[in-house]
Amino acid sequence: MDKPKGKILAINGNMISVEQESSIIQNEVAYVLLGEEKLKAEVIRIKGNVASMQVFESTKGLKVGDTVEFSREMLSVQLGPGLLSQVYDGLQNPLPQLAEKFGFFLPRGVDFSALDENRKWHFYPMLEPYKNKLRKGMPLGYVEEGIFKHYIMVPFDWSGEYELDWIAGEGDYTIRDIVAKIKDSKGTVHELDMVREWPIKIPLSAYKEKYTPEEPLITKVRIIDTFFPVAKGGTYCIPGPFGAGKTVLQHLTSRYAEADIVIIAACGERAGEVVETLREFPEITDPRTGKSLMERTIIICNTSSMPVASREASVYTAATLGEYYRQMGLDVLLLADSTSRWAQAMREVSGRLEEIPGEEAYPAYLESRIAEFYERAGLVELSFGEKGSLTIGGTVSPAGGNFEEPVTQSTLKVVGAFHGLSRERSNARRFPSIDPLDSWSRYKPFIGEDKVKVAQDILFKGNEVDQMMKVVGEEGTSLDDFVVYLKSEFLDNVYLQQNGFDEVDAATDRERQEYVFARISAILKASFRFSRKEQARKSFYELRQLCIDWNYKPFLSPEFKDQEQKIEDFLSEYADWEKESVSRQAEPAAENSGRQTNSKEQETEEKDNEENTQ
Repeated sequence: MDKPKGKILAINGNMISVEQESSIIQNEVAYVLLGEEKLKAEVIRIKGNVASMQVFESTKGLKVGDTVEFSREMLSVQLGPGLLSQVYDGLQNPLPQLAEKFGFFLPRGVDFSALDENRKWHFYPMLEPYKNKLRKGMPLGYVEEGIFKHYIMVPFDWSGEYELDWIAGEGDYTIRDIVAKIKDSKGTVHELDMVREWPIKIPLSAYKEKYTPEEPLITKVRIIDTFFPVAKGGTYCIPGPFGAGKTVLQHLTSRYAEADIVIIAACGERAGEVVETLREFPEITDPRTGKSLMERTIIICNTSSMPVASREASVYTAATLGEYYRQMGLDVLLLADSTSRWAQAMREVSGRLEEIPGEEAYPAYLESRIAEFYERAGLVELSFGEKGSLTIGGTVSPAGGNFEEPVTQSTLKVVGAFHGLSRERSNARRFPSIDPLDSWSRYKPFIGEDKVKVAQDILFKGNEVDQMMKVVGEEGTSLDDFVVYLKSEFLDNVYLQQNGFDEVDAATDRERQEYVFARISAILKASFRFSRKEQARKSFYELRQLCIDWNYKPFLSPEFKDQEQKIEDFLSEYADWEKESVSRQAEPAAENSGRQTNSKEQETEEKDNEENTQ
């Protein structure tokens, strides 16, 4: 049967208007025929017999009257073994294979298979217990893809129950070999290979139930895990100005977070940053396996120099791949960098469609599109009993660091955690530059919320004292207020900041965070015996350096214990506290914890303290 065709009526950048007589559907793929080239396009609006389409390639050379061929298929991706360690563009073309064949400059109209159809995989059939009650998303068998079992499943869009008619024995097969035959309720037998296709703009929902995310996703970044946690299956955003460290923070998260699969969607970022990612990731050692981090990573690469229409496709492609691996009972982390570039692409397409603009010329449906993307995250129970999660974290690049602009505000309405990066903190080289005063999270931390609340109160009070000192000077503040300020600076320098280039301090696991934060919490609640501000400042500087050195010692090593003893010995000279409050989890703090006492009995020890300071 011949595929339906249409004729181009108008061309506006990468947008074309096509007249057609047959029936077409929204998001259908079509190809513009230009000599030997076939330029891929997508239907984005239909009015009568005229379809508005966005072309994913340069439209140079197109003219009115050129033929457009409709495919009768929606924009989809291939799902199957071999996705891991791949680098794709927004349309799932494998960039390494394209570069190998065509060099650095890729021609138009090239369409490669996303998966290697010649590679053989060792297939293990699964006969029980689903033999007579197969449903969509149930595994028929698996192949080993790296350290994971890659399940070959019943197609995700099939409804009803099926019966296993035949399954291939254990052995080596290509992804196009038939590995199973299943029979539907009408007795029709369907042959299945290892490849599935799925439209990228339709969420993959072949699961039994979706749960509210609660279990923390350990990123091993202290300020995130302790103060602004992310849950498995949750969502979060990282807005910040240029140069604040968004990309570096994402790289650290992708390397150390306790997720099985990492998917990076470089959506409209500068080519230099993308090249840096492509060069670094194969060289990074995965702390879980000791092998290359790329073996459990997929990169969707769509730079700002690529066609604007592909930016939108890239985030949906990444989300679909994440949902696919979630269907196998794995924990997937999707990092989108940056959703602002995606929103700018939507703005450009909307302008060419002559739609009524919203705030700052963004389309009126910007908020709903962003919500649709983040809602694809989630913790789900699968039809075969396992649980899988897809966590989505997106960076936002507001112009000038303005968090009031539409993309940031639309994102904040739907995400579960907000990690706002601060220009002031990045300029002061306080990394990660997440602002502890502006950021928030709706998820519960694994450390007691009462302890975190005490620490946050210290940070807020310390900031108030700092702002006051900028007006009246240090002389205009009391000793008690000054000690509160020193405590907030101590907490910031010792716990909130991390050295991403140190082998030990770059990643802090849950056990160490609980252990260290209990001691930090006890210090924040302690009453110090200071008589002068200079004495307090010098003591806290020494204590800060002792604790920073402690961060560089391997957890529970002899060096770690020795450094901890030095800290306790130092504190015993200046603070009133019980030693066991440092040796165990700190008790829940009272409301007035953190207040300093400066009694007459302490003043009698002034000379001794001055001699110790000297």
